[in-house]
Amino acid sequence: MNTSSSSATLPSADIPESAVEGRDRASSQTPGQPSGTLLKVLAAISFCHLLNDMVQSLLPSIYPILKSQFHLDFAHLGMLTFTYQVVASLLQPLVGQYTDKRPMPFALPVGMTFTLGGLLLLATAPTFGWLIVAACLVGMGSAIFHPESSRIARLASGGKHGFAQSFFQVGGNTGSAIGPLLAAFIVLPQGQRGMAWFAIPALAGITVLYRVGRWYRERNREGVAKKQVEKHATVSLSKGRVAFALAILIALVFSKYFYLASLSSYYTFYLIQRFGVSVRMSQLMLFAFLGAAAAGTLIGGSAGDRWGRKLVIWISILGVLPFTLILPYASLFWTGVLSVIIGFVIASAFSAILVYAQELLPGRVGMISGLFFGLAFGMGGIGAAVLGKMADTTGIISVYHLCAYLPAIGLLTGFLPDIEPKRRA
Repeated sequence: MNTSSSSATLPSADIPESAVEGRDRASSQTPGQPSGTLLKVLAAISFCHLLNDMVQSLLPSIYPILKSQFHLDFAHLGMLTFTYQVVASLLQPLVGQYTDKRPMPFALPVGMTFTLGGLLLLATAPTFGWLIVAACLVGMGSAIFHPESSRIARLASGGKHGFAQSFFQVGGNTGSAIGPLLAAFIVLPQGQRGMAWFAIPALAGITVLYRVGRWYRERNREGVAKKQVEKHATVSLSKGRVAFALAILIALVFSKYFYLASLSSYYTFYLIQRFGVSVRMSQLMLFAFLGAAAAGTLIGGSAGDRWGRKLVIWISILGVLPFTLILPYASLFWTGVLSVIIGFVIASAFSAILVYAQELLPGRVGMISGLFFGLAFGMGGIGAAVLGKMADTTGIISVYHLCAYLPAIGLLTGFLPDIEPKRRA
């Protein structure tokens, strides 16, 4: 299927983004993939997502170092995660809403520059207060990067929205998985200042994002000449039903990211305390979990395009419940196996949730992307802070007993309206 002519055009400030989505919605009902040019754009934005999230994942990865060097407790570490993720959570919907009306092709390299500044400050911060400032800068970088890059992924999708979002997100998940591994072999031997080495990939990301921005700008200009032929996409649901569906999706994001906060922020401490493994071994097991999450993200998007996003949400949220219930009682070996299964299954949900929400509110891609990426950061940040306080009070192991029940919220998926066309077998 030739999709380059229908997907290469990006909307200008005059063109409702729903127009482009309406055209893509029609093309998404037939099998196919984006054209070669658009795949290059997707690959570039996914690669930059890898670099962005790799750098950002270094913050929780070096918590054992910071905890020892600055004499921090779990509540302090939770506050670092809370600061970084809540700043990103609050700003992302605002950035997305603004750029829905006024596209900003070069916002992406600016966002990565904030991340670079936060990274360098993390490497040199003399006090906990400066660590908080560094976390704010990293959060601002995420707030600018994610809504606009998600928009570009959708516009370069060739109608395969789930595939494009998962392809984009798998870059971020892969970066998040690589971060702890690099922290184990680069930052751990050198200490806090080893973080400065990661300025190199951040600078590479800024360079690539500048080129993506030029592509975005040119397609934006081409869109002006085609605005008369665009159609608005609509969803035949009342405002009340749309709001109800969004509330369910938010609850599902809460379930997913509150649980993931227990693994991404405290998994290393859990392994060290319960099984007595080394810091390096715990980080390698965290890498295995995050790598499985990256693979699950890629599978989830394509599965949503093929069999429907609602089905993927069912399987990825509720389907992980048996494994989370078993995890607190498992041996070291089975803890590793179960964490990989959990990471793979639960990670497949987000691209399906995001694209489902974008189709509920066509024309609001930036705002919806910012809202749900922001929710992901915010829920993770709140979860990290709450669970950190709980770990200080009742012990890290009790955190995993409590969080095991969170995926049961996936039962709410049954109340989501069916808004997707019938899928081909």
